[in-house]
Amino acid sequence: MSSLTPPPPPPYLPPPPPPVPARRTRRLVAAGVAASVLLVGTGAAGAAVATRLLDDGPTPSAGTTEQGPSTTAQDGTGVAPTSPYAQRGQGFVVPDQGLGSTSAETASDATAEQSAGIVQITSTLTDGTGAGTGLVLTSDGEVVTNHHVVEGATAIKVTDVSTGRTYTARYVGGDAVTDVAVLQLEDASGLTPADLSGDAAQVGDEITAVGDAGGDGGSLTASPGTVSALGQDITVESTDGSGGTELTDLIQMDAYVVPGDSGGAVLDSDGQVVGMNVAASSGSRQVVGYAIPIATVESVVRKIEDGDESGNVGSGYHGYLGVGLDPSATTPLVAQADGGLRRRGRGVAVGDTITKVDGVAVPTAEALQKAIAAKDAGDRVSLTWTGTDGRSHTATATLGEAPVS
Repeated sequence: MSSLTPPPPPPYLPPPPPPVPARRTRRLVAAGVAASVLLVGTGAAGAAVATRLLDDGPTPSAGTTEQGPSTTAQDGTGVAPTSPYAQRGQGFVVPDQGLGSTSAETASDATAEQSAGIVQITSTLTDGTGAGTGLVLTSDGEVVTNHHVVEGATAIKVTDVSTGRTYTARYVGGDAVTDVAVLQLEDASGLTPADLSGDAAQVGDEITAVGDAGGDGGSLTASPGTVSALGQDITVESTDGSGGTELTDLIQMDAYVVPGDSGGAVLDSDGQVVGMNVAASSGSRQVVGYAIPIATVESVVRKIEDGDESGNVGSGYHGYLGVGLDPSATTPLVAQADGGLRRRGRGVAVGDTITKVDGVAVPTAEALQKAIAAKDAGDRVSLTWTGTDGRSHTATATLGEAPVS
């Protein structure tokens, strides 16, 4: 998928990766398919092809085209806040409010002390990568970041800034509404956790926002500033007006938070973490930053650790079925199928119609999606479909891992 190179960032930042298209839609155009396809699976609004439909071949990768949350001011200033998730911000909407004080382009390389307990995160998507920042919570590799940093990811790599070591990360769970996600690094030990503050930030406090500015994976950037307001609410929605997510009770600050800083630390004057970067204004050299209070982050983390899926918290990877459906059809008509599904003449192919999951009829695409949404990655299901020859077929499917949702 082609994309345009973004304009050069401020001088102290290396160029971020090229932008990827926004996801805020459930429809994608599939190569070789005449119509758009509505893809089946839980997570990422169902907008991806699942892995390993049938038990007769290796598991290919799967993923989505994804967009991190962003914000746009509606206060007449013309300033457009965007999520600091590498290059991935686009126009979104913030409730009408004065932005207050702002920060100019004031930043420098973070010191070793400021970098302690902070990691850089790279998320792999089907058509590219995204980048962000995170905080180490435990010495054995529990990490917290913004949910939008890993949303839509099919693979996640995390680099400990202090040691330079890179780990594979697994998604433990998250809350897309609060925009908090927990990762677990594989085979990690001896990491230095971030020093989380027990005191809340106050208006007028001097702070420093630290993160992987530009998403380049180089030295972290430290941006000094001041807390300008508390309890701020912003609403994010895509530029086409679809969707809409509200982030509430945020810290507003005049630090120069930029793309790539998402999930990074907001340090107080004692070097303790009082917030986690989540959004910032764009369209002007005067920047307003937003952060999630660390007490909110810790509260969500505890729920995820406890397996408490109340509210908007979800755990682990969802099940994933490797077909795309024709949205113009009244039945689950397959318009896209994993390339390995027809080995030895078995499996679902384009033009087939899925009729049952575990013996239960799925007369519509919505019914099929709900049936798969009730399953987890690795679950085995009995899948029945009608072929283009009019004959009924049944086979066992092992669900793959959906992209992070």
